[in-house]
Amino acid sequence: MSTNITKHNYHITRNDHNRQNGHNSFVIWFTGLSGSGKSTIANNLEKALFHKGIKTYSLDGDNIRSGLNKGLTFSLEDRKENNRRIAEVAKLFMDAGIVTVTAFISPLKQDREEARKIIGESNFLEIYVNTPLSICEERDVKGLYKKARAGEIENFTGISSPYEAPEEPALEIRTQQMSINESIEKITEYLKVKLKNNE
Repeated sequence: MSTNITKHNYHITRNDHNRQNGHNSFVIWFTGLSGSGKSTIANNLEKALFHKGIKTYSLDGDNIRSGLNKGLTFSLEDRKENNRRIAEVAKLFMDAGIVTVTAFISPLKQDREEARKIIGESNFLEIYVNTPLSICEERDVKGLYKKARAGEIENFTGISSPYEAPEEPALEIRTQQMSINESIEKITEYLKVKLKNNE
């Protein structure tokens, strides 16, 4: 890091934003295999929170990779950088008073822990969308598993690249057992206390 950088302190703080919004801000980090249902649940969660008057924004893996991170590959090194950038952006949104909903495979525990450090332990809510590989392959909505099995995609999580499941997530969602609505109800109930701004 350059020694010529001086951090600027803003007059309006995260607490100021939270007071104005009437709720706390934090980051919800969905992780799981491709096809597990992360993006679907994240999208529906944001909609549910929005209709409750919560200031929200979603960061999704494919969307980020088509813009901010479009120059990154799926190598382990680039995945690490992908997650770091996402965490830094999510923290900026959180500091602006926004409940930030992220949906990324983020397959390695070390990378998720790094995101937790950037965002802050009390601000990082890891939600594991635990869907078996066999079901993800059955869904294969993007046709990616078929290509990975045929050797057309390298470093594909669950096939030729590892996925390290969270050991102690804040919540675990099993999509083979719960509907989308049931999943959203479970998450929003969990968030009630977290959202309260007592200042």
